[in-house]
Amino acid sequence: MKNSGKRAAVIAAHPDDEILGCGGTISRMASEGIDVYVLILGQGLAARGKSGSALTRSLKELRVCGQKANKAVGSYKVVFLDFPDNKLDSVPLLNITKAVESFIASIKPEKIFTHSRKDLNIDHRICADAVLTATRPLPGNFVRSVYAFEVLSSSEWNFGEFFSPNVFIDISAHIDAKKKAISEYTSEIREYPHPRSLKGVEALASYRGIQSGLPYAEAFLAVRIIK
Repeated sequence: MKNSGKRAAVIAAHPDDEILGCGGTISRMASEGIDVYVLILGQGLAARGKSGSALTRSLKELRVCGQKANKAVGSYKVVFLDFPDNKLDSVPLLNITKAVESFIASIKPEKIFTHSRKDLNIDHRICADAVLTATRPLPGNFVRSVYAFEVLSSSEWNFGEFFSPNVFIDISAHIDAKKKAISEYTSEIREYPHPRSLKGVEALASYRGIQSGLPYAEAFLAVRIIK
């Protein structure tokens, strides 16, 4: 695949967050000739009680699923790190921030999509803090915009601190790609009425579409935009 020169980054805490949060937008950007690089900080799965060889095998399978999911939406490259699952608060924030800084410096994206600081999941909040620190607007900074996305089974469960978007991206032509991608995460997908289900994914995209006069949309909070 030839690099287009136009670059965006998606930085997520766990495998599947990138698809739940902005899979349709990744697909749309890819179709518009933007190379989308994805960084996933945490291992995933470890918090569910697996250990030893069973965990090693499951993590390997999860990364294969992640590669397939990102291929389905046209991501240019996906990078997996090994920070502990649901334990990012046990790691010095500086270490996570430096990993994010290194990733950003290597690709120089103009726009970044990441988690909301209002999510229930602690890893999501720490990821958001690391990205904000790594993209602080110093002179010569090449990141022109930062957007926060929502993640089903985290954003809507933080009662009293709801995600309040102000940017809506039309993914009507890309909802099928998003659903195909999330389907690749076989260990993460659930049966309806769990929010992390195919019907849940489509329902949220439909609701965000209703809010913005579109068939399907993904919603974001504009954290910072520099023109």
